[in-house]
Amino acid sequence: MFAIYKKELKQYFHSMIGFVFLAFFIAIIGIYTWANNFYGKVGNFETTLSSSTFLFVLLIPILTMRVLAEEKHQKTDQLLYMAPISIGRVIIGKYLALITLFGIGVLFVGLYPLLLRHYGPDSVQLAPAYSALIGFFLLGAAYIAIGTFISSLTESQPIAAVVSFLVLLMSVLVSSIAGALPSDKLSQAAILSVVWIIVAAVAYYMMHNITVAVILAVLGEAAIWIIYAVKSSLYEGIVADILNCAALSSKFDDFTLGVLKYDVIVYYVSVAFLFVFLTIQSIRKKRYN
Repeated sequence: MFAIYKKELKQYFHSMIGFVFLAFFIAIIGIYTWANNFYGKVGNFETTLSSSTFLFVLLIPILTMRVLAEEKHQKTDQLLYMAPISIGRVIIGKYLALITLFGIGVLFVGLYPLLLRHYGPDSVQLAPAYSALIGFFLLGAAYIAIGTFISSLTESQPIAAVVSFLVLLMSVLVSSIAGALPSDKLSQAAILSVVWIIVAAVAYYMMHNITVAVILAVLGEAAIWIIYAVKSSLYEGIVADILNCAALSSKFDDFTLGVLKYDVIVYYVSVAFLFVFLTIQSIRKKRYN
């Protein structure tokens, strides 16, 4: 795993991808820091980070699009299948290389509150600034895991980038979407029914097993409508609650208060773990097909 990690990390800097990513990442947050903190004469660096979370939607798809899609396109993914180490270690090594690259950028950004404090010692509170920075890193780690998973589903880097962009954008807009949906119980059940069909379709795409997909769809649809018939009150606001759970960036606000909430930390780590696990399963499926 360590060999894969070193190889991937070196490749990012040998191909200039790492330098370009870091340059854009540090420069854009630097511009926001100048605009919000220096020009705006505001010492709240956590507010700057909160405004900068949109960067993930733009940069993470570009960073992750090649991690596995390029392997498929160049047919070097066969080397992964025949590697003497497990697929899990290969994927984790690649993911950790991405996290390290991103972490280097976060470390540079971590100097900004100190620079602000140099010019205004009483205006910058370091506790909320660095609490927000920790949340910023965890949010990025979760997004990188999602982008890595999407990259494992296709051999086209542009497709991986576009799909990742759309998925991350949806995760940002999902709270607004939830508020615009009809709130009556029947509509909520119907929305869940449609979503479950989509889940079954994704399961078929990943497993290429029509029997499993159909069984999954039928059981899920039956459960949704049986529960609705027995106790429809359970569907009051259920879609909004589910969508708000998928709104990764909305939970970042907890870190800007200077408090490290362990439930949010566990949430981000769980999302990252889930999508790394799904990536491993996606590659394993192709290994045995």
